[in-house]
Amino acid sequence: MVVSGTVDEPVLGILDRVGHGVDLTDCGLYPPALQAAFAPLAEFIRRARLEPYRVPGPTTARARAGKSRKATAERGELKYVLVTISPDGELMVRFVMRSTEALARVRKHLPSLRSALPNLVVATVNVQPAHAAVLEGDREIVLTDSEALTMRLDGIPLRLRPQSFFQTNTEVAAGLYRQAREWVDDVGPAALWDLYCGVGGFALHCAAPGRSVTGIELSREAVAAASATADGLGLHDVRFEAGDARDVVGRLATEAPEMVIVNPPRRGIGAGLARALDESAVGHVLYSSCNATTLAADLSHMPRLRPVRGVLLDMFPQTQHYEVLLLLRRDV
Repeated sequence: MVVSGTVDEPVLGILDRVGHGVDLTDCGLYPPALQAAFAPLAEFIRRARLEPYRVPGPTTARARAGKSRKATAERGELKYVLVTISPDGELMVRFVMRSTEALARVRKHLPSLRSALPNLVVATVNVQPAHAAVLEGDREIVLTDSEALTMRLDGIPLRLRPQSFFQTNTEVAAGLYRQAREWVDDVGPAALWDLYCGVGGFALHCAAPGRSVTGIELSREAVAAASATADGLGLHDVRFEAGDARDVVGRLATEAPEMVIVNPPRRGIGAGLARALDESAVGHVLYSSCNATTLAADLSHMPRLRPVRGVLLDMFPQTQHYEVLLLLRRDV
């Protein structure tokens, strides 16, 4: 949630085209336990005197002609409040701040927030000093004993740490992973790679006796979380590596597994990785995409890998967005 308004009347939601705050706390898509968290969070902002960060709109920009851009732009501290709820009803709350100026006040008043939200298990301050449309910074200050939120899907306790990607719609994500597991088991690969693996959703769901699974993810936080889950489940044939999934191009030529899962961001996997998969010995690719345009572009570079199964999942209800899962098989 973008934080706008004032210290005494904070607005949680988004900004409109001219920079005014739009309250989204009553959106009907939220689970009730998530929606119930917003009023205590607004009260916490007031109590801790966390001034919302001011984003200059078009009018402000014209009015500040001849003045220092930095002096006008860098007003306020609190940029976003990021709230995640687990299937078990537990919460992770991250306060994205311009600096650590208000950190002492956040710490001081955190007990009152935890009293109002007894299901709050992870709280952090993320420092994002840039005046730019960037959601989070590199520095994360954990304020609670727990550093990870347990996202329990189909009995698998995925550990979500700050700055780790997780699917927006948990119920649909569980269906996505179940479908992937069914198709992977039908293929029955002895070796499986999960590229852009995040906290290991696909890799851990698709693990099976006698199957070697390797997950590759850029975020070290996500890799640490996925590795902890695999260790806790005793999955000795599942391992995770920190790295750019696109850097496996060279490895595909010499150690290609029987099957690869890709779950890239909206930009897709790109021509380089797509061509490498097409030219490799990989027999099947399972592609999870949230952007059909980049998916189509990637498929154009993989003519030897033909779509044989597909399913559309309504990951983002009442919007134009979606998730599509596509099984590709090598055309021999």
